[in-house]
Amino acid sequence: MEIRDLGEQGLLAMVKRFCPLEVVGDDAAVLSPVADQSLVVTTDMLVEGCHFSDRTTPAIAVGWRSVSANLSDLAAMGASPLGITVALGLRGETPINWVEQLYEGMAECLDQFQTPIIGGDICRSPINTISITAIGTVAPQRIIKRSTAQPEWAIMVSGAHGHSRAGLELLLNENLGASLSETEKRSLQHHHQYPQPRLDILPSLQKLWDSDPHLIIAGMDSSDGLADAIVQISQASGVGARIEAQKLPHSNSLFQLAPAETVLDWVLYGGEDFELVLCLPCDRAQQLIKHIPGSAIIGVTTTETETILLTGTHSNSEIILTQKQGFQHF
Repeated sequence: MEIRDLGEQGLLAMVKRFCPLEVVGDDAAVLSPVADQSLVVTTDMLVEGCHFSDRTTPAIAVGWRSVSANLSDLAAMGASPLGITVALGLRGETPINWVEQLYEGMAECLDQFQTPIIGGDICRSPINTISITAIGTVAPQRIIKRSTAQPEWAIMVSGAHGHSRAGLELLLNENLGASLSETEKRSLQHHHQYPQPRLDILPSLQKLWDSDPHLIIAGMDSSDGLADAIVQISQASGVGARIEAQKLPHSNSLFQLAPAETVLDWVLYGGEDFELVLCLPCDRAQQLIKHIPGSAIIGVTTTETETILLTGTHSNSEIILTQKQGFQHF
């Protein structure tokens, strides 16, 4: 069956199965945020042919990725999720099974964090499009912003980069990675298809704030690329940054897929790794990475205006990082 065979009301009845009945059914959802909390709202859109395709992303993975992108934005603000709304633009010939699997992927990602789908909208579209709005809460004094970094603070990442891009390359080219084990291949592909929003880091951040209530943390997520995140934080905060290439965490399996120069490009500009990039005082950063496996301090903020990568080589040892080198929609 296709969407046009089921009709709008039939489709709505199907997707309501993924929502709590006590919340959906009216013109808008009603939530009761916790007292003394700020409401955080973010919206992200995925368009077929731009963000996903049947060649690399089954419907269940499209659902997971669409949710993960939004939950990652909440994590980047230090916020815990309350719920999401889902707006779909669908071609009439879209198989019903595709939509059902899309919602199954959303639900699987959301269930990790006890977060419901609380509403949305559906309309006909020439291109399948998913637009999700996520709502969360955070204590006002614990909001993570891009604009609050200070010079001589540590720059840390919550995990490895370049894995999503490597996974995409494997999905696009089945002959790539002949020297990798099947486990290594599946791991990299999984990073691309099912990225994990780093909401798991919030408890460690809360403990840090509990020990230092006046602590300020700057940051954002790296969904558009690690270099992009560092540059954006630096520009918003009016600081510079010096990053050491040898400290950037990534799997050695990437070097079996591409030369070192390409691997560095994937790590810096590959995008869609959904890790957090945080700037905070050096002693606090050292405390934090002890509780987050795979995290690392990769550099330091400076009083300069440029974001510089130190490659450790004799020639061209300093590379200036910019947003222009990463993915741009236009």
